[in-house]
Amino acid sequence: MYFSTRQKAPNIILLTAAFVLVSLILWNTNSFFKKFKEEERLKMEIWATAQLELIQSPVDQELGNLTLKVLGNNTSTPMILVNEEGSIKSLNIPQEKQTDTAYLQEKIQEFKNENQPIEIIQGGELLETLYYGNSEVLNKLKYYPLALLLIIFLFGAVIFFFFRTNKASEQNKLWAGMAKETAHQIGTPLTSLLGWNELLKTEAINPDITIEIEKDIDRLQTITERFSKIGSTPELKPQDIVAETQKAYDYLKKRSSKLIDFSFKTDLDHLLVPLNVPLYNWSIENLVKNGIDAMKGKGSIALQIELKGNYVSILISDTGHGIPKSEHTNIFNPGVTTKKRGWGLGLSLVKRIIEEYHKGKIRVLTSNKGGTVMQILLKII
Repeated sequence: MYFSTRQKAPNIILLTAAFVLVSLILWNTNSFFKKFKEEERLKMEIWATAQLELIQSPVDQELGNLTLKVLGNNTSTPMILVNEEGSIKSLNIPQEKQTDTAYLQEKIQEFKNENQPIEIIQGGELLETLYYGNSEVLNKLKYYPLALLLIIFLFGAVIFFFFRTNKASEQNKLWAGMAKETAHQIGTPLTSLLGWNELLKTEAINPDITIEIEKDIDRLQTITERFSKIGSTPELKPQDIVAETQKAYDYLKKRSSKLIDFSFKTDLDHLLVPLNVPLYNWSIENLVKNGIDAMKGKGSIALQIELKGNYVSILISDTGHGIPKSEHTNIFNPGVTTKKRGWGLGLSLVKRIIEEYHKGKIRVLTSNKGGTVMQILLKII
């Protein structure tokens, strides 16, 4: 628990810091947007004052430079002026739309929603009403927080997947190291067993005993070879998948309870598939053993091999209690198990052997209270 907490602490600190940083940026952006909007409002009020001066000035009187500069300097903010008679004049609106009454009316409603209209009044009489929208800069600034959030989200996703991949890589190295060490440790007593068995052959004992011991020693050698291959890229060679599958299946059949009914069915005599035989046989044995465990040592196990286009399909079915649909994907994750005693590594290893090493597919084809059917798909040569 101590190590788990220690590992999580930096992630929590990083997440909190990122949240605070994002909050500050969004708050600052929102404040800047409001300030910019207030300044634009002030600019439009100055423009409205200049417009009032223009209206009040006699036709023959020359306007001051300041008024003319204010009126002519605003080239970014879209505006619509409506006088007391309903006449409409627009500025900074696309030229082709300036005579489109329907379009201008829509813009007036849009501008009213964006900004409070400015009334140009003289002596208590309303002369004109100024409707204005947000400038192009303000509109871009309005969407800046969304763009920022998207960038931060993408950046966070990259960091998340980096740490996740890094963690998975470390776990894989740990399991590979443990597997190789296990293979190394098994090697010493295995060598001794070979010597003792040869010694037994010189004694006057039933030869069937030494033959069975040899089979178990071969089995231990196969297991050692499997563990030694974890973490390294296995070599795939064209092999007869029918013969290899039946060999692994028959080995378990001879060593399982008589209360289990085994059946093997296929219409194929032989079929070449790129295989690493020890690892593939390990996958078959794991799936069959899982089926036996699900049936609690009593029921039926069936294995069927058939062609599916460019793939060969291996179906392994049992009459066990089934797997909940919500767990069909999770059962392949390391540490997930439905057994009271188990490490939850069997199906995880099978998935890795089939999908990563053999470039095939494995899935729960069907599962209910009547049993489960697991499917392996491998590409044929």
